[in-house]
Amino acid sequence: LKMFDSKKPTVLLLGRWQPWHEGHLALFERAIVKTGQVVIQVRDVKDSSGGEGQEDNPFSFEQISEDIAEKLSKSGYTINQDYIIQLVPNITNISYGRGVGYKIEKESFDSEIESISATNIRKSLRDEGKIK
Repeated sequence: LKMFDSKKPTVLLLGRWQPWHEGHLALFERAIVKTGQVVIQVRDVKDSSGGEGQEDNPFSFEQISEDIAEKLSKSGYTINQDYIIQLVPNITNISYGRGVGYKIEKESFDSEIESISATNIRKSLRDEGKIK
């Protein structure tokens, strides 16, 4: 049984994930190919601002974690083997000095994936009465 190995090279995905959607899954699938395991960090932003233009954060860490685990399980990934989920503070800036063994990479996707919007997903959930 393969377990998540904190000593092994790992890709970090940091986000609000409000909520996790198909675009996030596409990003995860690119990430896991790089090292075989991923850390998904969830910013603690429920009912607070995640930065300019990112005030709409209705989901808690617990809700997001359950949603991510459920959706990744449906795609064949196993928590604590392929990935782990961590709660992190409301990180709004990432600063670094010299490169010390990691790369910061922006992934680009086709327009179908790039057009997925959590803002629109939240609006639909509100219209359906599923969230406030």
